Amino acid sequence: MTTPDEAGTKVIARDNASRSSSRDEEMGILTPVENNQLKKSLKNRHLQMIAMGGAIGAGLFIGSGAALSAGGPGSVLICYTLIGIMMLFTCQALAELSVVYPSNGAFFEHCLRFLDPTWGFAIGWGYALTWLIILPFELIAASITIQFWNDTINMGVWVTVFLVVLALIQIFGVRGYGEVECVLSVIKIIACSGFIILGIVINTGAVGRQGYLGGEYWSDPGAFRNGFEGFASVFVIASFSFGGTELAGLAAAESENPEKSVPKACKQVFWRISFFYILNLFIMGLILPSDDPRLLGSEGANSKASPFVLAIQDAGIKVLPHIMNGVITIAVISVANSSSFGFTRTVQAMAQVGMAPTCLAKIDKQGRPMRCTIVLLLFALIAYVGLAPNDAGMKLFDWLLAVTGVTYFFIWGSICLAHIRFRKAMEVQGLSLDLVPYKPSGGVWGSWIALIFNGVCLAAAFYVCAKPKPGATAAETAEKFFKGYLAAPVMFFLWLGWKVKTGEWRLQTPLHAIDLKTDAKFRDPVNFEPEEKKPLRKRMLGALF
Repeated sequence: MTTPDEAGTKVIARDNASRSSSRDEEMGILTPVENNQLKKSLKNRHLQMIAMGGAIGAGLFIGSGAALSAGGPGSVLICYTLIGIMMLFTCQALAELSVVYPSNGAFFEHCLRFLDPTWGFAIGWGYALTWLIILPFELIAASITIQFWNDTINMGVWVTVFLVVLALIQIFGVRGYGEVECVLSVIKIIACSGFIILGIVINTGAVGRQGYLGGEYWSDPGAFRNGFEGFASVFVIASFSFGGTELAGLAAAESENPEKSVPKACKQVFWRISFFYILNLFIMGLILPSDDPRLLGSEGANSKASPFVLAIQDAGIKVLPHIMNGVITIAVISVANSSSFGFTRTVQAMAQVGMAPTCLAKIDKQGRPMRCTIVLLLFALIAYVGLAPNDAGMKLFDWLLAVTGVTYFFIWGSICLAHIRFRKAMEVQGLSLDLVPYKPSGGVWGSWIALIFNGVCLAAAFYVCAKPKPGATAAETAEKFFKGYLAAPVMFFLWLGWKVKTGEWRLQTPLHAIDLKTDAKFRDPVNFEPEEKKPLRKRMLGALF
């Protein structure tokens, strides 16, 4: 028998759904189409590995060399730590939202619900374009790493091999993605752990010709390089290295038990940051001088300039550079695999509500968004253009990558703002936080801190991109700026275009009008017991384990 309170709750939910449907029509959002469902095939171990090693790629193994050269080991340690704190709070906010609303599209749909449908459109397309463009670039990057061993075979052959492998993975759907990421992440984690041990051995002089190093490179050439500009450059490079951390939240809709596995996966971000980034980079700064001219080539997928490879070579170890290059190749392939997941799930979710071609909303009987996958694989063929002689193709890629430049800052900032407005809407609409299954220890203050950090990152990126190089012409300075900051105007025009299309110029959805109940996975308000207030020490430990 339905109690009066339960009946009232159902009426409110129905009224909210009705208002939401009407509001969606006004904003140009279509009612989600009837479709097959994505398969909930990701187990807890899949999400743990996606969180622990899913985005450990060229940003750590190669790009960190550019950071070391630009700002020195002190800047690297400080900047990666600060960005790591930002990402920890961002992932915790995403975990709370994904547990309550484990929908395909994750933060895209969170932006639709809690911020504004127009901004959700911009975020969705910005994120999808980022992964779409990254895929062919990563195929080229993986092929470049092969040249470490053999540069006589045309790179187009390796692009084809990696593209075929990626296509085969898609046949197995999300389970294939999860299993591949599990294996690749384990390899990367072992490599990172091994480098820490090896780095300590090299630093103490037990291996190599350098003898005991200690903190020598922190005093000569020094902990910091190139002043504030160097520090700001490292800040930007560090930010880009963490791209893909949000994938654990995106996978919530295909997880068997998102209420337990998503929070646990997002907690692993702490270990990924402190162990695989901070500790590895600290060790690297101890055994490789920041003024090493070989580091100037640490960009893209030039694994010969990887600081990890260089440090091992300097120690005179013959076999390990080849092993590390193999790990870098695996890491690049892992990012390519992640790009297929990020693009297809985001575009499918957008197509569901009419913000992408509706034909892409189709999910087959095996739970795969194959039409989105086909679009992705067809676009990946542009990788062959990047192999054109005289670097003509890579110039095209430079501008394509410019479209993705600072997009992540908008995405991460939007996740934090969506969490802040979710909490505020709960308060305005009189709903208790006890209904929320998972609440991060940082609470809404963690989201505020991360949101401010994202603003600082955007400002740092603007400074680095806008500051002219010595002797550069005005045209060269303008080109440098747009290659680094083009994503910002792209996001603005995506937002403006949807505003013009819908004719709705409201900047945000009012808190009282946010639909909190449709598709929400709140706790049962009748049969649950409120959580006991835990001591601060236990709450801090619970945020990490």
